[in-house]
Amino acid sequence: MSWVFLAAAIALEVTATMALRASDGLRRKAWAPVVVGGYVSCFVFLSLALRNGMAVGVAYGVWAAVGIALTAILARLVFGEPLTRVMMLGIALVAAGVLLVELGAHG
Repeated sequence: MSWVFLAAAIALEVTATMALRASDGLRRKAWAPVVVGGYVSCFVFLSLALRNGMAVGVAYGVWAAVGIALTAILARLVFGEPLTRVMMLGIALVAAGVLLVELGAHG
């Protein structure tokens, strides 16, 4: 169940971050509830993942890697922001690092 909670936390954080971008630095006030609610909710779900036994290093690593990848891809698709090969290599390196942290946690 901890992985479900972590997935929800990541989805909410990415949603809040994309809403923050769409809000133009909170100049578009209509996005504020999505931003604030998303960030608050994501930490609630992260706490549930931790309470259900997930190691904090693993949770934060997975959160960071998946969050970076999803945010970069969505920013490219939605806002036309750059996603270069160098950026994709960086995302792959972060994912590899998280995999090593996960493997190290079990062994």
